[in-house]
Order: sequence, then structure tokens, then C-alpha cells
Amino acid sequence: MARGNFRAGTELFDEQVVLVLRDDFPDRDTCVDRDEIRTYMRDFLADWTKARIGAEDILGRGDRVVAAAHQEATGTASGVSVDMRYWQVWTFRDGAITRIESIKTRAEALEAVGLSE
Repeated sequence: MARGNFRAGTELFDEQVVLVLRDDFPDRDTCVDRDEIRTYMRDFLADWTKARIGAEDILGRGDRVVAAAHQEATGTASGVSVDMRYWQVWTFRDGAITRIESIKTRAEALEAVGLSE
């Protein structure tokens, strides 16, 4: 995803994977299963060019990983560049990704996995 390939790693998604974008995100939403996530990503990417999402820092805790995400893109219609940072909590079970939750702050992401700063 850091290179703009948003199919990379999707083969690791569990059939019933859940994607949660909390209420403080512009595109807040919850997608349940691979097909809903594909549709969400297709619609999201239609509005952007040069989209990239990369991890800058990764912390593990049991079956969950906290990652600092850096997202960059340029609006297709507006030409406006967007550069934002946020956190994601990835949950794994039996080698598959079962949940991805996007969270605005490090403190909230750490709290979601039972850690504190």
C-alpha cells in the first residue's frame, strides 16, 4: 500500500474481515467482509490519484498490531494534496486478518490493545 498497490496483502483477509473507520474520520464507516472492503476501497480510490498508505511504526501485542499510518493522496478533481497520519489496530487469527480499525491518536490505539503510553 505504501507503493500505491492496494491489493497487496488482501489475500490475508479473513472472509468476514471487519474494517472500522471511527466516527472522527471523514469517511467513517464499517465494512464487514472482503467484498464490502473492496467496494469501499474502489470508491475511495476513485476520488484520489497517487494514493499511498504506509506504516511508519509498528508495535505488536498478542494477536494485534498497532501501526502508525501515513496516508498521502491527491484529489482527482481538485488537485489538492492530502497528507495525514493516524493509527490502525490490526487483529489476526490463525494467520488471517480479522479486523482493521483506524484510530486518530496513538493513545487511543494503544488503549484499544490494552497498552498505555
